[in-house]
Amino acid sequence: MSSWLPAIAVSFVALAADREVVLDGQENKESEGRVVAADPGETARRDAAVQAAFERGVSWLASRQAQNLDGSMPVATTNNGVRVPIAATALGALALMAAGNEYGRGPYGENVARAVDYLLGHVELDTDAPDHGFIGRRSAPAAVKMHSHGFATLALAQAYSTSPRTAVGESLRRSLTAAVRLIERTQGREGAWFYGPERLLQHEGSVTICLVAALRAARDAGIVVDVDVIRRAQEYVKRSQLENGLFAYELGDPEAHTSVALTAAAVSTLYSLGEYASEVVDIGIDAIWRELALRDSEDKTPRFPHYERLYLAQAFWQNTDPTHFERWSETEFRNVLADQEPDGRWLDAQYGDGYATAINCLVISMSEGLLPVFQR
Repeated sequence: MSSWLPAIAVSFVALAADREVVLDGQENKESEGRVVAADPGETARRDAAVQAAFERGVSWLASRQAQNLDGSMPVATTNNGVRVPIAATALGALALMAAGNEYGRGPYGENVARAVDYLLGHVELDTDAPDHGFIGRRSAPAAVKMHSHGFATLALAQAYSTSPRTAVGESLRRSLTAAVRLIERTQGREGAWFYGPERLLQHEGSVTICLVAALRAARDAGIVVDVDVIRRAQEYVKRSQLENGLFAYELGDPEAHTSVALTAAAVSTLYSLGEYASEVVDIGIDAIWRELALRDSEDKTPRFPHYERLYLAQAFWQNTDPTHFERWSETEFRNVLADQEPDGRWLDAQYGDGYATAINCLVISMSEGLLPVFQR
């Protein structure tokens, strides 16, 4: 990790005028509407702290994975937690690949290989099975099945894009193709998907967003994807936007349930579909900033902080205006550092520390651009 440090340095410079920012006991004063750059020594210390946080996080993931014989990443251990081994392992594999590792290559190459092999071992390759191509466990909670399938497909696509000619390349291609076909044939009439690996009348925005990202990654890796499926999904996402700029969890929901997390995810999905500059994107970004400001004034915390952080990072980083990411990360990266435990992990009682640690490592490394899915 090195080339992303200049971008992170910019993100720590305060962007609002006429206020005083204190970081690590050091003062950075702004006045007369001008932004005063932080002291170079202070900036270097912050850069080093961010890089060290990433390295500790990746190291923790690798060490905890080593304790699981099957190559999976750690899952929730609390009584109220939801065990998501497929999603946690997929996100962990992505975090390890974001550190510059490939299948069997790099300091954590073997960890990537074990995680990818775990995912490959959970692909239904029986062509007679109704869920042919599904990546997961039939016994998994219904609400996480297709989310997990989407993250796993994304991870396999990133692994395949860097290792198509390896010994495992053909297995990756075959499994990835089957996973994509499952997504295509389970798309509902409205252009979206629901929680299970079947075609239903029900639909939901967060699942749809996760699966669209997987399709984009697979297409970028060279897998043929039905363009009509992409078109219908894009229209569903756009029609889910309300007049206030936020995106609803479900098209036609009379109560119009929305969130910052889903809106950021929807915006990042439109990017993945090639829509970087449009009125839909612009009012979505404006709505995010409005809601974040309102939340700060009311001292509220998000329901799914790590999930939200991942999609906010994408929505701001991949926007054509770089000041969005700079403005957001100036504060949020402090929170990322403050939330990290001394052993390198981030905590999450609902889905597990492996899930949270992988996501925060991805957020930190996003501007490195090593993962194709996060490139501008």
